[in-house]
Amino acid sequence: MSSQLFEAIDYLEKEKGINKEILLEALEAALISAYKKNFKSATNVRVDLDEEAGTMRVYSRKTIVEEVTNSQEEISLDEAKRLNPNYEIDDIIEVEVTPKNFGRIAAQAAKQVVTQRVREAERGVIFNEYADREEDVMTGIIQRKDSRFVYVNLGKIEAKLAEAEQMPNEEYHIHDRLKVLVTKVENTSKGPQIYISRSHPGLLKRLFEMEVPEIYDGIVEVKSITREAGDRSKISVYAPDPEIDPVGSCVGQKGQRVEAIVNELKGEKIDIVEWSEDPVVYVSNALSPSKVVEVLVDEEEKATTVVVPDYQLSLAIGKRGQNARLAAKLTGWKIDIKSESEALEQGLIAEKEKVTEEEVSNDAVANDVEDLFE
Repeated sequence: MSSQLFEAIDYLEKEKGINKEILLEALEAALISAYKKNFKSATNVRVDLDEEAGTMRVYSRKTIVEEVTNSQEEISLDEAKRLNPNYEIDDIIEVEVTPKNFGRIAAQAAKQVVTQRVREAERGVIFNEYADREEDVMTGIIQRKDSRFVYVNLGKIEAKLAEAEQMPNEEYHIHDRLKVLVTKVENTSKGPQIYISRSHPGLLKRLFEMEVPEIYDGIVEVKSITREAGDRSKISVYAPDPEIDPVGSCVGQKGQRVEAIVNELKGEKIDIVEWSEDPVVYVSNALSPSKVVEVLVDEEEKATTVVVPDYQLSLAIGKRGQNARLAAKLTGWKIDIKSESEALEQGLIAEKEKVTEEEVSNDAVANDVEDLFE
């Protein structure tokens, strides 16, 4: 029976990836408990496990004293010297007390304890494997769902996608594959718990890293991201090298790179804007796709007043204020949007020839023609 236990430990280490030392410690503790329980002993004992010989031996540990008051824990000096004349007072002597049928009894008693420790060790292995994946994107398969969570199989464990982390425009069906961001990994009494998200801004960043080699390699930097998941996002990017177009890198040839991300996020609109340390330029870029006439900056309040053409006021503000709201979150600046007419009335800008929608269109056509002849 002893040799079979050691074989089982070797198997568990190879197949489950559980450290053999952890299992041997668990087995030793279980054998001590089994001995004390089955042989009604309160003696201080030690178990010696010999893997090579495939044996288990139990030793009673006793302190050498002049006068014995507790025979289970103490032994007289005279008796000890009969075993070894070199023993002295306060030495610890070990006497083998292994019962003949101990292997069978110990195996039965240890089974439950070892099984529990194995389960704990397995949980530890899983926790350590996934703890390093926080803020990473993983692909999983939906296993089941209830009123609170969608449960996604990530390989060795089932992760929880809470309702607040789901995309409002997305339906989740059993066996669907989807990419998720690992937001938190906890080691609880019930085992490792992994929480994931489809709505977190970090998911968008990781997707861009996966699709845009320039971001993954650090040639293009992601400066800021803001999302209203399932509807619209804005991301600002920057390239220290002036020869590199950060926005173009993210868009890709014929929009292939950003299109792949949009498809993964079920049609979520993504505005990619170039970051600038100049708030005038940055805020103007962030309000894309609207045209900006002028940006008035209040450095002390970290606020801006943005003037846009009258016909683009609604575009700049966006549906239910979304464009302005996302731009403010992206830049970290307060943004107050005013039409050109309103800014003139309030004396915020000087009188000048207004830009009409027709003139903007004509300018765009002229620029396209010039590009053809360059």
